Amino acid sequence: MRARTTVAAALSTVLSLSLAGCGESSDTGSGGGAASVGIVMPTKVSQRWINDGQNMVDELKGFGYKTTLKYADNDPKTQVAQVEAMIADGVDALVIASVDGRAFKGVLGKAKAAHIPVISYDRLILGSDAVDYYATFDNVKVGHQQADFLVERLGLVNGTGKGPFTVELFAGSADDNNTRFFYDASMEVLKPYIENGDLIVRSGDTELEEVTTLRWDGVAAEKRMNKVLDSDYTDQTLDAVLSPYDGMSIGIIKALKKHGYGVPGKPLPIVTGQDAEVPSIKSIIGGEQSQTVYKDTRELALVTSYMVNSVVHGKKPAINDTSTYDNGEKVVPAYLLEPVSVDKGNYESVLLDSGYLKKSDLK
Repeated sequence: MRARTTVAAALSTVLSLSLAGCGESSDTGSGGGAASVGIVMPTKVSQRWINDGQNMVDELKGFGYKTTLKYADNDPKTQVAQVEAMIADGVDALVIASVDGRAFKGVLGKAKAAHIPVISYDRLILGSDAVDYYATFDNVKVGHQQADFLVERLGLVNGTGKGPFTVELFAGSADDNNTRFFYDASMEVLKPYIENGDLIVRSGDTELEEVTTLRWDGVAAEKRMNKVLDSDYTDQTLDAVLSPYDGMSIGIIKALKKHGYGVPGKPLPIVTGQDAEVPSIKSIIGGEQSQTVYKDTRELALVTSYMVNSVVHGKKPAINDTSTYDNGEKVVPAYLLEPVSVDKGNYESVLLDSGYLKKSDLK
């Protein structure tokens, strides 16, 4: 609970300012029942997004807002239609975790004309000046943590590793702005080792457009891993895989096990991940997936709810980044939360002690 308390304390002053002068008769704040917030999330395929949606509803309910929560089944057209309906219904604010960040330029013009503030949730909306604020995690640190784990576990940092080592690279969906941040940050760490020969990418796929995975799909990641293993690793084992997301990591591990990895004499390579999803934590405990990046989505919902409450009252919310996230039309002011690298050695203290997961979740 310490992290939640810290974030809440950091924002409490801004919250007080956002409420000041609004009056008890206002229908757009914690004391009013008429204000409404439209929330759109990308998919229910990942438990992470289910949790995000419910967390947002719970946090905004605490402020007294009505909410409409929709999921888009990973279909950009469906999500745009959902947002358009919410604008027509006259919501007081929009919170959007986009399927395709490039799909909203037209519909958000309607939101701007209707003076409806828009907050990008975790995934930056691109090509629109109607995006007011962005709430996310430090995506550069996410990429660094994944790549740092690989090189440290291989022993390349302290010189104990006897390379060269083989590595294959995966990235997320090309239509998600976070993909570029994660991958570029990871390559900042990995590229020097690739260039000096300590790491070898036998497939030759090192450019972002060669390694993206549409919709972060685990099945697609599994298929690509199978293809790479069949074409490039028939006579050599794979030592490490940069995977940006847990759902992809599970698919990658399935492919590896089909190719004989995970048995005595042929251990699984180091495999990273992101989001601390239950299947991956179980995999980490079981000695298969090696690492994940934990992002406390309860904190993300809390910060976003503070943002909503501020902008609905015409106040400026707390932000801590004003330069990183250029969406092509403007630099969107953002609040960045801290990610945490998790492996078998610290999952209990990070995930269980914080209440993010229960022991019963991992049985």
